[in-house]
Amino acid sequence: MIRAKPIAVLGAGAWGTALALLLVRNGNAVRLWCYDKDQFATMRSQRANPDFLPGFPLPDALQIENDLALVLKGTDDLLIAVPSQAFTKVLHQIKSHGDYWRIVWGTKGLDAGSGRLLHEMVAEILGPTTPAAVLSGPSFAHELAAGLPTAASLSSNQSEFTSDLRTRFHGANFRVYENPDMIGVQLCGVMKNVLAVAVGISDGLNLGANARCALITRGMAEIARLNKALGGNPHTLMSLAGVGDIVLTCTDNQSRNRRFGLAVGQGMNPTQAALHVGKVIEGLNNVERVRDLSRRFLIEMPITEEIHKILYHGHHPKEVVANLLNREPRVE
Repeated sequence: MIRAKPIAVLGAGAWGTALALLLVRNGNAVRLWCYDKDQFATMRSQRANPDFLPGFPLPDALQIENDLALVLKGTDDLLIAVPSQAFTKVLHQIKSHGDYWRIVWGTKGLDAGSGRLLHEMVAEILGPTTPAAVLSGPSFAHELAAGLPTAASLSSNQSEFTSDLRTRFHGANFRVYENPDMIGVQLCGVMKNVLAVAVGISDGLNLGANARCALITRGMAEIARLNKALGGNPHTLMSLAGVGDIVLTCTDNQSRNRRFGLAVGQGMNPTQAALHVGKVIEGLNNVERVRDLSRRFLIEMPITEEIHKILYHGHHPKEVVANLLNREPRVE
């Protein structure tokens, strides 16, 4: 049964398209907004997304549009699935089309301009009473689109919105677990990409499984310190949005951030590595914002600092590893 009120998915990359397919399978009326006119023409004519999610036909029930006004007409529920650097721009576009929206996002990053968490940008641009939610967890787009079992954390500032979203998303192969900690869920989604770059660099240098696990563990300690400073719940690190997403992104080569790190560890510079991967690298985009955030709150984050030196100051990966290994021993 198709639910009467549609949900609009803003962003036709791999993740947005996969989420749109999930929502259609679950009986939702779905409108998918593709802002790129050439990509839109291809998707409409081929009923597929060969650039970002090849191999998955788009059902006739999925409405694909390039006109944002048409996508937004007659609905309140919006799912934003754009790169973090475009998130605030999309919020301003939404605001120009109406005063009341319920916003959920699958974007994992900090605001490109201010370095703030995305729920803060929603409140600032659309108003502090705007129903807002974040969906995050260990979930590769291709596996979600294929209907493989997936689970994610859902955190919202309004219980009614949480319930409605759970109904929209929850299905036979997609489980949604409510998590009240919006700060922690978002921060884990940001940090896991930075950490995946670090682990990828380590593996690109062939430093072995021991080093990989040490980086993941000490990286989680950095996340825990920053999460505490921002007011997040420490238990979130053990959730799907936390350790679940961290392990997946750091260890599986479907992860763009891990593949980017591998390329850097194997000798490419960051620009070459980004071109090699060919898609948005949120870890590259957010490492500077995370470093600035840690300095603002006086939180020690040595892995983040050293990865920043590689990506933005040209330090050699082996030099950075030596710096980390030569740090003063301390109590864990």
